[in-house]
Amino acid sequence: MQSTLFHRAAVGLTSLMISGMVAASDWTERSDHNLRPGVTAVSKEVYDLHTTVLWIVTIIGLLVFGLILISMIRHRRSKHPTPATFHENVFLEVLWTIVPFIILIAMAVPATRVLIELEDTSNAELTVKVTGHRWKWEYEYLTYEDDNNIGVSFISNLATPPEQYENPVLSGGLFPYGTAKDRVGQDFPEKSHNYNLEVDNKLVLPSGQKIRFLITSADVIHSFWVPDFGGKKDAIPGFVNETWANIPEGQEGIYYGQCAELCGKNHAYMPVEAKVVSQKEFATWLAQKKEEAAAAPDLTPFPDLDTALSAGEKVYKANCALCHGAEGQGGIGPSFVGDDYVTNPEHLEDHIHTVVNGRNAMPSFKAQLTPKEIAAVITFERNAWGNDTGDLIQPADVHDQE
Repeated sequence: MQSTLFHRAAVGLTSLMISGMVAASDWTERSDHNLRPGVTAVSKEVYDLHTTVLWIVTIIGLLVFGLILISMIRHRRSKHPTPATFHENVFLEVLWTIVPFIILIAMAVPATRVLIELEDTSNAELTVKVTGHRWKWEYEYLTYEDDNNIGVSFISNLATPPEQYENPVLSGGLFPYGTAKDRVGQDFPEKSHNYNLEVDNKLVLPSGQKIRFLITSADVIHSFWVPDFGGKKDAIPGFVNETWANIPEGQEGIYYGQCAELCGKNHAYMPVEAKVVSQKEFATWLAQKKEEAAAAPDLTPFPDLDTALSAGEKVYKANCALCHGAEGQGGIGPSFVGDDYVTNPEHLEDHIHTVVNGRNAMPSFKAQLTPKEIAAVITFERNAWGNDTGDLIQPADVHDQE
């Protein structure tokens, strides 16, 4: 009876192993279940290394557990009630010491080569400084080919509408940022395919050229990761890490990534959207950005309150809604709805100063937004959600505070 049970168990386990290997084969062919091969040469090397090591450890696991199973069946107490008396076997001990050593060397050599290649940022044609902020990325183009003083920088914010990521129905049944339950059932725009991945200002990169990323942080530890590029680096305050990518020509397109380090409550809303274009298109884009950076700030006054409110709403959704809520209801930051700080004229000057220079956990926006954008968003905060102060802040008011 026991022999029959053990036989059935062995057959069942063998069948399970075989079916598992078939499933593993299907698993590796599906990019949504496996490590992605990526688009760069080094990312493909990482993928090949991952696959090779995975199969090695899988085979080792099958052998080890197979031997354990065989030993359990063949040397069970009912069949061998008297245990063996030997204590060692020199040949086996040498064998199971040398074989794992050889296997480790076989895995370590290619792994070391790939790691060294991942760290080699030399001879880059483009250098981009990436700075992590809570919760957005800042990109500064430092050098490109023979130009060592580009002076182009911008902030990249999540572009997914707050109504989507705050809506409990669209965000998995949760009620983040103090979202009211009575919003359930409202008609919000349907989530796009790239929900929580699209940004307002994309990281534009040329194809066919080596790009060096200098990565740091302005506040807490973040991690810059675009899976298709192959490298991932932590952004640490006070330190500069490096990684690189070279997207082959013919592979132009949009590539997505995210912050891969838990950096706070809004960690999930810190995506990377890289737009890879041809070298000619990149040179044109960069020249245009340089002209914009060299131009004086636009201090043209808003003609009326409605114009400022329309502009301010867009700035608010991109830069403020994550902390203060889509409806100004508060969250990480205080509520703006009927708050004395945004309705009392005595606080107007301090309101402008806080947005321009930052306060406590709130960052300074003078390097992230133009005076016109800051003026618009403050006007919006003081007149939206029933505040109705009638305050119209002009770009010159903000520029005077800088």
